[in-house]
Amino acid sequence: MGIVYFTRHGQTVWNVENKICGSTDVPLTDLGRRQAVELGKHIKESNISVDEILCSPLIRAKDTAKCIAKVTGIPLREEIRLVEQNFGKYESTPRDGAEFQRAKMNFISHYDGGETMLHLCQRIYNLLDELREESEKKTYLLVAHNGIARVIQSYFFDMTNEEFARFGIKNCEIKMYCF
Repeated sequence: MGIVYFTRHGQTVWNVENKICGSTDVPLTDLGRRQAVELGKHIKESNISVDEILCSPLIRAKDTAKCIAKVTGIPLREEIRLVEQNFGKYESTPRDGAEFQRAKMNFISHYDGGETMLHLCQRIYNLLDELREESEKKTYLLVAHNGIARVIQSYFFDMTNEEFARFGIKNCEIKMYCF
C-alpha cells in the first residue's frame, strides 16, 4: 500500500486579510515561515518517511517546501500541476464572499478568466494516478494550496458538492493518504 502526504503552505498576508490567493503569487508571512519550519521539525521528530517533496511553483508553497527540506534533508522539486486554481475575477476578493461561495459550486465555470474546477481536478487526478504507480517505491510530500487539498481529498474519499466546496485544511497541516 502506497502513501502520499499533503500539506498546505504556511500563512500568507492574504490569508490574514481573508483574501482569495488563487494563482496570484503571494508571499509567506513571518508566521508562515515559522509554521513551515515547525512542520519540518514535526516530520523529522515523528520519523515520517518521505523520499521527495513535490511543491507548487508559487512562492508561498515553494518557500514552505524549502523550509521543510532544509530541516529534514528531504530533496524537493517543483511540480507545475500543483499550482493553485486560478479563480479569475475572484482573486484578491474576500474568501467568504457570498458570490464566490456560490460560484465554487459550479464546477464548469472559468470565473471570468480563471480555471474550471473540472480542469483542476483533471490535472491533480492525473498527477495522483502517476504517484500511485510509483507509490510502492517512493513516498511523496506534496506542498501546495487549499484548493489542491480539496481535490486530493476528493480523489481518496467520496464527497458531496457542498462538502467539496467547504473542504479545507489549515496552513502547514499535514494529511496522510493511502492509495
